[in-house]
Amino acid sequence: MDVFEAISTRRAVKKFDPNHNLSSDEIKNLMEHVILSPTSYNQQNWRFVYVTDQDVKDKISVAARGQAQPKDGSVVIVLCGDLTAWKTDTLRYWKNHPKEKQDIVKAALERKYTTDPKAIRDEAIRSCGMAAQTIMLAARDMGLDSCPMVGFDYDKLAKIINLPETHLIVMMVVVGKKIEDAPPRGGQLPLSDVAFENSF
Repeated sequence: MDVFEAISTRRAVKKFDPNHNLSSDEIKNLMEHVILSPTSYNQQNWRFVYVTDQDVKDKISVAARGQAQPKDGSVVIVLCGDLTAWKTDTLRYWKNHPKEKQDIVKAALERKYTTDPKAIRDEAIRSCGMAAQTIMLAARDMGLDSCPMVGFDYDKLAKIINLPETHLIVMMVVVGKKIEDAPPRGGQLPLSDVAFENSF
């Protein structure tokens, strides 16, 4: 499947086959591609909790206000932002580059984030958003389906996954095999309403 087909056929599936499982190799393949998603300064500030245990998925469904996708999907991927990634052993993010480059990036990270917690949070949300799209497109390429979700109790989910205090939950994506097509798209705005050449 090429990327344009993956984009055009990706839908938020609501009904998954509860008997479909992903092998550990399939999950590893998916996650190895997800961590190629871009992040500012290559700080890799996303953290992923991928849930395959049925008991845990059932608890997540309860936290998701009874929605079935988490319990029926093959894997639930909770995307979290590490709010300390920018200052944790930052030279490792550029370990394949000369020390001069590493020092420049370290100084830039400190200038940007040391006194601006909103920028840290915003960056984590941006990073997880890009990673979520990677998950959904990679799933399509694997012949799978997905559902991005934000409709859940964040505090309950944080307890289920034992979220560290230095992290925030951004969203989750359920991946699995659909048993029912998504309904027709609600209605796409025309390109002319949302895309403007050079300026508004």
